[in-house]
Amino acid sequence: MNPLEIFQKEAPEVAAAFDGLIEALKKSPGLDAKTKQLVYIGIKAAMGDSTAIYFHVQMAKELGATREEIRDTILITLSVCGLKGVASCLPTALDIYDKTK
Repeated sequence: MNPLEIFQKEAPEVAAAFDGLIEALKKSPGLDAKTKQLVYIGIKAAMGDSTAIYFHVQMAKELGATREEIRDTILITLSVCGLKGVASCLPTALDIYDKTK
């Protein structure tokens, strides 16, 4: 079972509120959906969260993100966080990008 399914099972009211927040953020007009995914990928890479990278790279690609955009989004974290995010997330990101249709 993935972590979100556990979250939804164990805390359904909190999960529903979280889902509402996510939906509101998706609808905010300031950035297009692809750019929002790239920002999320950059933040998660800076945190070294390769699990989130796995899922959000797929979403970004489906929204039209190129391999180079994914790569550069993760590489830019070097100037803020050093090698941790690049080392832990770039291989996962490029692998899942290449495997996503």
